[in-house]
Amino acid sequence: MDALGLFLKNSFRHKDPDSFSEVVNTIEAEGHYGNPITVFSAQLTHKHDIAAFVDFVHNNMTLEDIETLRSEMSDRLDDEQMFHLRFDKQEAYMGRLKLVSSSDAITAKVKIETYPKNREIAGKIVEELFG
Repeated sequence: MDALGLFLKNSFRHKDPDSFSEVVNTIEAEGHYGNPITVFSAQLTHKHDIAAFVDFVHNNMTLEDIETLRSEMSDRLDDEQMFHLRFDKQEAYMGRLKLVSSSDAITAKVKIETYPKNREIAGKIVEELFG
């Protein structure tokens, strides 16, 4: 939860960090070997919160990660115009952003809306936001 908090406190700028439990959904699950797993999720729906998230990510990524994003931009944007990011949980816990390809990560999905739906235009929007 502390690792996710790094993103929340920089996205929900008008919320008190103690009130994040109101916006975080918690799911208890069981792993393959019977180990307990807790999944935390939050959804940003207000434009100012989404803009704050994008600014935070863009301004706190390393130059190496920005280059990785640029080179993988088309692979990270799916047919539904959802842009996929994964961040290292341990790095986030330490207050830093680091892109990873592992499934054991903090995942972020950014829906890019275009009317009508157009993947090429969505790709240009992603470049403006994250590139």
